[in-house]
Amino acid sequence: MLIAGFIIGLGAVTVIDIHGFLGRKSSYWSEATTRTHKVTKPLIWVGIILILIGSLLIYAPSLLYWQLGIIALLIINGLFLSFRVSPYLLKREEQGLSTKILSAEWQRKIMISMILSDIGWWSSVVLLCYHLSSVT
Repeated sequence: MLIAGFIIGLGAVTVIDIHGFLGRKSSYWSEATTRTHKVTKPLIWVGIILILIGSLLIYAPSLLYWQLGIIALLIINGLFLSFRVSPYLLKREEQGLSTKILSAEWQRKIMISMILSDIGWWSSVVLLCYHLSSVT
């Protein structure tokens, strides 16, 4: 379950991060990002849930606490993306503005969120690698 969570969630995060990065300066990629996030958003949530369940099954308490902290960060970040950024992007799409490049303020917020997301997901991968290397 844990590895499936990484495949699904981190794969979706990578796709949307690349789209978002390209969309900073390109109207084509800005629109592509809006459309792509409709698919990646639920996949990221599925990944988080699978990582949570998998972590509860395999980690000893000391590593589990670290993992739960990372998951909490991912959930808080995901709530911001799902309930602030996503509705904003969908509203822009309805208004025919999805090809317009986002304002500097929104780009900054999304960039911070992307960095937190990447730190969280990759820290979780490092934690899994540490766990696997310490299992005898």
